Amino acid sequence: MWTRLIRIFKHRWQSDDAAQRAVPPALLDKLAAQVAHSEAGHSGEIRIYVEPGLPLSYLWQPASMAQITHERALAMFGKLRVWDTAHNNGVLIYLLLAEHRIEIVADRGLNERVSPDTWPRLVASMGAAFKAGDFEGGLTQAVQEVSSLLQQHFALQSGQVNANELPDLPLLR
Repeated sequence: MWTRLIRIFKHRWQSDDAAQRAVPPALLDKLAAQVAHSEAGHSGEIRIYVEPGLPLSYLWQPASMAQITHERALAMFGKLRVWDTAHNNGVLIYLLLAEHRIEIVADRGLNERVSPDTWPRLVASMGAAFKAGDFEGGLTQAVQEVSSLLQQHFALQSGQVNANELPDLPLLR
């Protein structure tokens, strides 16, 4: 019970503007442009979602923080409709600031084509950048690596255009 109470306090303690401080407006615009540029070369969709802390309903669960964060990332994958792309190749990059946790959720179209160690490796790389306080470097690198995978497996043919099924601008809660 104490663990859950501490968890609740930690997440409620996060200020409302924590996501905006980690990803300021200039970085938001830069990431949106990077995602748009990336999506011009493949049929995939990339979404970035950053939240300072979890809703109370997640914090009271008796599961580990790793399980809870993964559950939340999957829920946001669905809520943001990343799963609903024409080629099942959407990717969500999810950051939970209170726990310094990162999840990457890829739809089955891409997940079936990449090695199972791809996502943990990318999360570890992002985590190292974030620990150094380099959110811009970590997010930029993540978008570049996800873009490379999407380009490799879902490149547009000459004359094709990405329908841009999802917004390019990262979403901050």
